[in-house]
Amino acid sequence: MPFQGQPNFRHDGASRCGVLLVNLGTPDAPRPREVRRYLAEFLSDPRVIELPRLFWLPLLHGVILPFRARRSAHAYSQVWTTEGSPLLSLSNALAAGLQASFDETHRPILVRTAMRYGNPSISATLSELRAAGVRRLLVLPLYPQYSATTTASVFDAIATALMGERWLPELRFVNDYFNEPSWAAAVSRSIREHWDQHGRGDHLLFSFHGIPKRYFQAGDPYFCHCQASARAITERLGLPRSAWSLSFQSRVGREEWLRPYTDETVGQLATQGVRKLDVVCPGFAVDCLETLEEIAMENADTFVGAGGESLRYIPALNAGQNHIDALLPLIERHLAGWPEGDAEFVNSAAEHEAAARNRRFSQFETPPQGA
Repeated sequence: MPFQGQPNFRHDGASRCGVLLVNLGTPDAPRPREVRRYLAEFLSDPRVIELPRLFWLPLLHGVILPFRARRSAHAYSQVWTTEGSPLLSLSNALAAGLQASFDETHRPILVRTAMRYGNPSISATLSELRAAGVRRLLVLPLYPQYSATTTASVFDAIATALMGERWLPELRFVNDYFNEPSWAAAVSRSIREHWDQHGRGDHLLFSFHGIPKRYFQAGDPYFCHCQASARAITERLGLPRSAWSLSFQSRVGREEWLRPYTDETVGQLATQGVRKLDVVCPGFAVDCLETLEEIAMENADTFVGAGGESLRYIPALNAGQNHIDALLPLIERHLAGWPEGDAEFVNSAAEHEAAARNRRFSQFETPPQGA
């Protein structure tokens, strides 16, 4: 593989630090063609579907995508906004909020968003950061709980995108942040704020995205991370164990996924006398199809159909100040030791870098072409 680079690369440019927020992804438009292209990339990932490729890929392209793309396009059209995909627009807004926080300290840190599947792609965003002089990169997958299907897949994509690079950035990677105190505090605060505004329901349901049970049995810690997340949040809320439940949504196919299933749980709670059900999805950093359509629409209908009065979805942290305040301590800790990690060292680091450039070029009577 030939190594990539920039023609006439300048070696005297100032280096910067990048923070890359990575979310799952979204189609470019809520139309079958764009949705099919997105789903093909997503469901072709062996981290997501752990089946033999010779079996899975013909089934995916020949049977599943022709039918699922149209159905999913209709679901996306239910949540699409004037700004486009909620997941993308909210992820971008979160990045902008974090960028503003760093700008206030005058640190040379660039915060960008990339999607694991779809656009903006990880490879394109890394190219943008490289062109901007980023030599130190912190990758933060927007998945509080680790799973091979999500976080590890982001790592794969980062590694693949960097394989052909001539000059690799110094790299740090956040595996998870479900046990970050500031994150649990932010989620519990958002729940309290929702209750203050809309009243408290009879029961609180935590709904997390599911994974096949065999992934958990093979060592994926996701189930444990979800349980720990719910406990940390409810402890801050002071809720007794009888006041809340936990379930898993978005299962597909015939094999068993993590239980209990959200749609079944919602119906059971209604038949058990819960009239008003509050649902929160703390596995999702920002609202998306799975929260806005699957929970707030589909499962709300299921709950009412089973005899409940109303299902009230509690929004994700999205791009609110709660979320920014939750992620800043996490990012700051992972930046520690880098010049950009401490505002007090920014000026001295810049002076040191300028001196290093002068020393580097002092050996040349004439700097090399392009320097």
